[in-house]
Amino acid sequence: VSDLTYVKVQHKWHYICVLIDLFNREIIGHSAGPNKDAALISRAFATVEGDLSDIQWFHTDRGSEFKNQTIDELLETFDIGR
Repeated sequence: VSDLTYVKVQHKWHYICVLIDLFNREIIGHSAGPNKDAALISRAFATVEGDLSDIQWFHTDRGSEFKNQTIDELLETFDIGR
């Protein structure tokens, strides 16, 4: 699953995306940046150690930064279900 939150850094909002393994509640991926977009999510997936093909399901109840062509292609490439 994913979680997305925001923090103020020098009077500007920055976003933090974490990917969490529900099996043991471990953070397996993360990214931070000034924009809440698909690139932020993709960077979080890029920090996952191990084979992304081992991930069976990805769930989020967040917005358009998670449901777009970039993320759809990433999930399809590694055969990760929604």
